[in-house]
Amino acid sequence: MTFFRPSFRHPDLPPNDAGYYLKDYEGGISTLCAGCGHDSTNAAIIQACFELSIPPHKIAKISGIGCSSKSPAYLLGKAHGFNSVHGRMPSIVTGANMANRDLLYLGISGDGDTASIGMGQFAHAVRRNLNMVYVMMNNGCYGLTKGQYSATADKGSVGKKGEPNMLESIDLCEIAIQLGAGFVGRSFSGDKRQLVPMLKAAMSHTGMAFIDVISPCVTFNNTPGSTKSYHWVREHSEATNTFDYVPFKQEITTDYEDGTTESVVLHDNSVIQLHKKDSSIHVTDRRQAVDALEEHKEKGLILTGVLYIDPDSEDTHRIINTSRQPLNTLGKKDLCPGNEALQSINESMR
Repeated sequence: MTFFRPSFRHPDLPPNDAGYYLKDYEGGISTLCAGCGHDSTNAAIIQACFELSIPPHKIAKISGIGCSSKSPAYLLGKAHGFNSVHGRMPSIVTGANMANRDLLYLGISGDGDTASIGMGQFAHAVRRNLNMVYVMMNNGCYGLTKGQYSATADKGSVGKKGEPNMLESIDLCEIAIQLGAGFVGRSFSGDKRQLVPMLKAAMSHTGMAFIDVISPCVTFNNTPGSTKSYHWVREHSEATNTFDYVPFKQEITTDYEDGTTESVVLHDNSVIQLHKKDSSIHVTDRRQAVDALEEHKEKGLILTGVLYIDPDSEDTHRIINTSRQPLNTLGKKDLCPGNEALQSINESMR
């Protein structure tokens, strides 16, 4: 069987502000199972990049190993891409980020790639507040190796094999908040209305932006007893907030009653307007964010939406005071300034 993507697009489809069309952000044909939540997540990433008018060549997409980590082949065909080894995506992003800080780094991973073999990599990338968008497609199982439970599978959840998971799950959103991520959100692959603006906000944030996307595995973990199934997520999820993403160039014209909205200014002066059910909860409060996750977990609910934002977070480059000029553009004169500069450095260390 031959797979190909039709080249025809409606001639009246408008380009974005950078002059690119939606097809410029697409990739190859997906080979994932029909109905896989990862395909919906990839479509949301494509839409978010198009709406933000990011030139494709200014994006670097990097992944590990797993069903979700095949995504660089399915999106942003004109962007830089690298498919690394299992659990090591954060290291590759760190190295690339240090060499060229001017790109948008999009790290795509799965629950196995992140919460098991890559847990140490994930933790240190977060605590360094690496400037990247970390999208973790979470289906609670290992789809490439026949559906074993992953570390994010909820205790008692029942997959296709029928045996309940007996181990406690790892909540990566809580860990990301505790370790200092500047932006943490959770969404559902089937909720494009929530996921697209969340991705756009994450891409406008400077520092670690972590998004846990619950993305059901239709082959191994979409049974009635699975807490990662389409039916269960739709019946047991609750959004802590709905929100509008307002780019810096766009005038803010929305108006809401006092106590029902919270505006958060991002690093590029874009604004997220959060319309909250509970006006006492502030997403800029780390302790409240963790408490809200735990309270909903006790009720058997999945909390989605923007969970935590630190508008004053500083990324790795700011923390360690790296060169503002990308390292891959430095010449011999910059890298070898001569004996006088070396002596000056030595004197400063005495």
